[in-house]
Amino acid sequence: MVEKKDTVCRLCSACCPVVVEVAEGRLLKASRKNPGDRKKVLSCPKLAAAAEIIYAPERLTKPLLRRSRLRDEFSEISWDEAFAFMAQRLQGLKDEHGASAVAWLRGMAADWGVPWDYANRLMHAFGSPNIIGNGSVCHVAREMANIFTCGAMPAAQVSGSDCILIWGKNDLNTAPAVGEAILASRERGAKLIVVDPVETELARKADIWLPLKPAHDGLLVMAMINEIIVNGWYDEEFVEKFCLGFAELKLAAANFPAEKVAAELWLEADIIERAARLYATTKPACLIEGNGLDMQREAFQATRAVSMLRALTGNLDRPGGDLIPQPLPLRNIQLRENLPSERGSIAPEYDLFNSFHDTWGCHAQSSLIDAVLDEKPYPIKALIVQSGNPAVTMTDSQRVRKALSKLDFLVVIDLFKTKTAAFADLILPAASCFEETQLNRSYIRNNPVILQNQVADPYAQSWPDWKIIFGLAGHLGLKEFFPWKSVEEALDYQLEPSGLTVAKLRDHPEGLRCESLRYEKFWSEGFATPSGKVEFFSQKLAENGFLPVPFVDGKWQNPLSYVDCFSADGLVAISGQRVSSFTHTQYRQVAALRQQGGEPAVAINPRDALSRSISSGDLVRVKTPRGEIRMAAELSSQVRPGSIIIAWGWGEVDDLYNLNNLTDDSLRDPVTATPANRGFMCSLEKV
Repeated sequence: MVEKKDTVCRLCSACCPVVVEVAEGRLLKASRKNPGDRKKVLSCPKLAAAAEIIYAPERLTKPLLRRSRLRDEFSEISWDEAFAFMAQRLQGLKDEHGASAVAWLRGMAADWGVPWDYANRLMHAFGSPNIIGNGSVCHVAREMANIFTCGAMPAAQVSGSDCILIWGKNDLNTAPAVGEAILASRERGAKLIVVDPVETELARKADIWLPLKPAHDGLLVMAMINEIIVNGWYDEEFVEKFCLGFAELKLAAANFPAEKVAAELWLEADIIERAARLYATTKPACLIEGNGLDMQREAFQATRAVSMLRALTGNLDRPGGDLIPQPLPLRNIQLRENLPSERGSIAPEYDLFNSFHDTWGCHAQSSLIDAVLDEKPYPIKALIVQSGNPAVTMTDSQRVRKALSKLDFLVVIDLFKTKTAAFADLILPAASCFEETQLNRSYIRNNPVILQNQVADPYAQSWPDWKIIFGLAGHLGLKEFFPWKSVEEALDYQLEPSGLTVAKLRDHPEGLRCESLRYEKFWSEGFATPSGKVEFFSQKLAENGFLPVPFVDGKWQNPLSYVDCFSADGLVAISGQRVSSFTHTQYRQVAALRQQGGEPAVAINPRDALSRSISSGDLVRVKTPRGEIRMAAELSSQVRPGSIIIAWGWGEVDDLYNLNNLTDDSLRDPVTATPANRGFMCSLEKV
């Protein structure tokens, strides 16, 4: 008998509510819930192939133990055997080197909601502060920048907006519901401004497209801020009553007039002025920021400046503007207070980043590789990688793989045997999003709350993340910290301050609010910053030795890697946008998605291709001081002359395609450890 069930898809970070069809515990198909009366409904290849992903022949079915480090040979073992072996090795390393010599690295695949809390709780109970996420290159650095500016990560209210500014994001590929809302708003007449080096579909639909030079976002936003202030387009009442440091921001922005910086941005001064005017004078306006602001050396200050646009124009926490979220009240179960005080994390130079939030913890992931290879501030001997693939996704892959090889003990938890798993001593098969119940971060950080509900039986002997962590805790003698007999009990314990329960959420698959939606909360509550105002000037940053206002020193250095390594024929390389068939390196084992996702290519402007005698389909070599890759060439006018776009994530298929063979980890944002790997100089030649 076929049943229909409600849940949340977590095949990517969009967390779309879906309806699935199941029979005898097996998922048959999944589809997004009806988004309403929107004319344009975006499809998702991953969701259409959900059953093929879950039941792919390549999925891991049992725990695997490496027979010898000299060979890529593994033996199937039971979960009890896996936990016993793992606990013995971890406890032995703890006895010899201390608990902090054991680290846990999290990727994005398991979500940043409760699975992150469980892993933190386990590591903190074990005694190690070294549970590390990938937030230095994805989202968390931007969240820190927004929290330091206005106390929260705002959410664009697209459906009620008359002007939408999209900065470094393409929701037609990454978040279908938001993409549909953008298209619907555009149809009813909302203005659209897109900041993106690439001519995406959204850029083609925009009233104004700003194809800036890659990684130069900070320079552009300061020029826009200057235009808004000089021309008096800012919201004087809001700035006067609710903002701190306007005079300092005005002085900082004056260093970057559009006519002075336009050439360096690959733009004309008038388009910067027109974009600033359209955004600032159209009310209400909202701002969508994305991963395009991540992975560059100026990520933190550039994002702070982008965040300031919302307040400067008076669009913050207003209908049709950018909502200050009302997060779900949850019990913090991470047990950070249990950590011994004598030894901090492996990233002491990024303490401000590690401590800005109660539950985000440490996300300076490059520091992990430093600690393994350089043994500073102390050595990491063992690593558990959960739902991540650092051998391909982390900056400077050769250095990362050298670190993975040096470890005394490596455990990988995943659905598939990845490039990272090839280095592992122990591989544990994880369950998919349809095979486990959890709360996703996207529904924790703002109402309404929708439950990701288990709708299918775990495949073969795969286990949900919560069950793996709870089981390991028992074998490490830490069962007292995980007293819950089921994930429902654990979730109810965390949900108690909100008044919600798993049972209530299951009864309301459309979601529940624990409080009504409210705008303009600043009148009664202010902002969650030290001053209670939007902080253009941050005293906390100043006290920690960082610029209190973005680029207030008037200095701008080229943020691209390898600037001094190439002559005039060097090109700017950026990583390609996400292909909707995949999520980063994931699902490339699935034949149907591989067929839809095409083959990897380097996109080149025809002008640059002509000067190098390159035609579409030719094999080309891209080189940097770190290494090289080879892919087919694809001529495209979507790419600005002087730049190329390299397909992303294909290093999981072949090392020759691994973009991170090219990237540099030596230049990092001083606040958030973000490496300059989104944009870099390179050479290109026909093979």
